Amino acid sequence: MAKGLGERLYRGEANLNIVGRRKTWFAVAAALVLLAIGSFVVRGFHLGIEFSGGTQFEMPAEVGSTTAARNAVVRAVNSAGVGEEANVTAAQQVGSGDSRTYSVRTAALSQQEANSVKEAIAKDLGLPSEKINDNRVSAAWGGQVTQQALLGLGVFLVLVLGYLVVRFEWRMAVAAVSSLLLDLVLTAGVYSLVGFEVTPSTVIGFLTILGFSLYDVVVVFDKVQENTRGITAGSSQTYSEATNLAVNQTLMRSINTGLVALLPVGGLLFIGAGLLGAGTLKDLGLVLFVGMGLGVLSSIMFAAPMLSALKDKEPRIKSHNARVLARRSSARSGDVARGARAGAAAKAGSDEVPALAGSTPSATPRPGARPAGKRGNNRSGGAGNRPSGGQKRR
Repeated sequence: MAKGLGERLYRGEANLNIVGRRKTWFAVAAALVLLAIGSFVVRGFHLGIEFSGGTQFEMPAEVGSTTAARNAVVRAVNSAGVGEEANVTAAQQVGSGDSRTYSVRTAALSQQEANSVKEAIAKDLGLPSEKINDNRVSAAWGGQVTQQALLGLGVFLVLVLGYLVVRFEWRMAVAAVSSLLLDLVLTAGVYSLVGFEVTPSTVIGFLTILGFSLYDVVVVFDKVQENTRGITAGSSQTYSEATNLAVNQTLMRSINTGLVALLPVGGLLFIGAGLLGAGTLKDLGLVLFVGMGLGVLSSIMFAAPMLSALKDKEPRIKSHNARVLARRSSARSGDVARGARAGAAAKAGSDEVPALAGSTPSATPRPGARPAGKRGNNRSGGAGNRPSGGQKRR
């Protein structure tokens, strides 16, 4: 019966050389980080009202659509003379079913200006003004959310470092935290490029993906530790090769776990925010979907290669790797020499018998011939080699 891919990976028969191509993965990661940082500088982030401040108008779904709601606010802002169309952001749907509403954000307005815009919206849409709500949000609240999120991130990273140092070692802790930071930077870069609003839900999503990414890294590192325990006592594998085997053995598990986790998040993002138009779900759905996907990839193609690069600089592992490679080189040289001798023998012909040292072909005795010392060559008198006096008596 043919072996499945998972079994072949676990036994090392598939041998996907992931750790061996670590320079390629590091180059790709560096390019993506530079792209993300460039997006931060050029495009920036589309901050939600909680972070940038402003005024938010909510109206019932009976107005028709998010486009109709936004156009009504644009006309109201222009008619009230309190701002320009550029100060009005895209509308989003809040909730679902008959209870859904449309929310449109504008620049910060005073209470008097907000009342004027609210009256203009109600008149334009033919609705009672009581059905339209306005909400003023200060940017100071968003600053507090950001501060608390950064504090939580710092505490989380310190706890992760401490756990990984106790559970594994400091090199694994450094590789794991580097992988987590890569996930954060690349996910933030996607948010910047796509232009989704950064809301408190986005911050919660960022903190959530840290836990998922850490889980996958710990699974891989646990297998690495199992494969490399006592590795310096032998001379069959380098540390990088044992790490690569561990990545192969956990590859299917990481992929399966990632797919199972991404399915509900994908439903939240594509069905909830895309088909149903629940705009508040996309803030959380996008960060989870991108962050979890990057977490699986980084644990395989960045965390493990980073650990291998750090361990290869350790003197004990460095000498072990050199010993393994020297033994292989010696074995290959012996194989080449044996192959050369076998090739020479085959070329000479298997039917020929090599002559004895110091002999010539003419001196080689024929089968059945008597030794040369017992054959007489003196035929004078017909006596041959008979001793004198050895004549037959009469």
